[in-house]
Amino acid sequence: MQFDDRWLAWLDRVPYGDTLAGLLALVVVALLANWLTHRVLLRVVRRLVRASPMSWDDALMARGVLTRLAHVVPALVLSAGIGLVPDLPPAVATVVRNVAHAYVVLTVALSLGNLFNAIGDLYARDVARAQSRPIKGYLQVAKLLVFLLAGVLVVATLIDRSPLILLSGLGAMTAVLLLVFKDTILSLVASVQLSGNDMLRVGDWIEMPALGADGDVIDIALNTVKVQNWDKTITTIPTYRLISESFKNWRGMSEAGGRRIKRALLIDQASVRFLEKDERDALRRVALIDEYLDAKRAELEAWNAQLEAAGKDPVNARRVTNLGTFRAYALAYLRAHAGIRDDMTLLVRQLDPGPTGLPLEIYCFTATTAWAEYEGIQSDIFDHLLAILPQFGLKVFQSRSDAPLDVRLHRAAADPADVTVSG
Repeated sequence: MQFDDRWLAWLDRVPYGDTLAGLLALVVVALLANWLTHRVLLRVVRRLVRASPMSWDDALMARGVLTRLAHVVPALVLSAGIGLVPDLPPAVATVVRNVAHAYVVLTVALSLGNLFNAIGDLYARDVARAQSRPIKGYLQVAKLLVFLLAGVLVVATLIDRSPLILLSGLGAMTAVLLLVFKDTILSLVASVQLSGNDMLRVGDWIEMPALGADGDVIDIALNTVKVQNWDKTITTIPTYRLISESFKNWRGMSEAGGRRIKRALLIDQASVRFLEKDERDALRRVALIDEYLDAKRAELEAWNAQLEAAGKDPVNARRVTNLGTFRAYALAYLRAHAGIRDDMTLLVRQLDPGPTGLPLEIYCFTATTAWAEYEGIQSDIFDHLLAILPQFGLKVFQSRSDAPLDVRLHRAAADPADVTVSG
């Protein structure tokens, strides 16, 4: 009892002793409330979340929604208790209360941001839906609006004015806001169009040469779309550029289940000729073209018989060419190939001849869209066609860097006098 009397007597002698004691008590109560919230209440909540069979509460805890929200408790204690401190100047109490209220607003805004992140995590668990209809951009817009509103409320609370006064002043700042958030507004509109028209999904292979993008889409956000290129580099594309400029999306190829082969064999035109009867008979040992040779022979015999009956010159007679026979073989080979889809476009066609030979183009679709398997099938087909080409008396055109030297050597062998030695 004597100790309490001495303590009170000492406080009476200290300037603002009661006020300091009240502030100290208020701080101790706030720290105690903070300790009870984090050490006791949150631990109980975590145990309940672990025992719960639901998944949404796990996402909330993982993103720290409740942990962030728990910081509101000491701020509320300070706001409620600052008026109970004796002899505290009203201006100081007002400042502490306003700061506490601003802190509460900021903490709630951050908690809502974490809540939107948790919603994104829950939505991403449905992989198919998240890839076809990503909502990350919409969540970022919601967070932006929350933080803008929180900023207005924090400023209004600190200056102790109504938020409506600040909001009324925003009308004059519209032009500035539009300039500052121009890219964000454009990206928001682009995100709505991309999602609404199903133009882009996470996992799509896209090509945008203007920005150096050629790979898989790994992230679709409000302002940017990230593309991992085939060399494992990352290209970041502004979202609005995907609407204002063109890009190629290979999703249709993946969904169709077939990847196109479009490559030509360059045939040496000097090797194209008619086939003699013994050559046609020899080619019958090559599989896949028996029916073609029989049908062609019957067709040509009927045609030539009409010419002969009409008394036409034999020069007008039709004959089988080695290139036509090889083209028929290549078509039959592709149709019989297990790795080629016969229900999609399949062509073996001639293109316009040029200085590099006569292009014989293979146009078909593989039965797989996997890159490695596709390249393997394509290589096997052209390995085989190149290897069997000489059986039809055909040659592949290939430029030779030693052609002039080869000509001079032939001339030297024919007439050594034609060779001149310079130098």
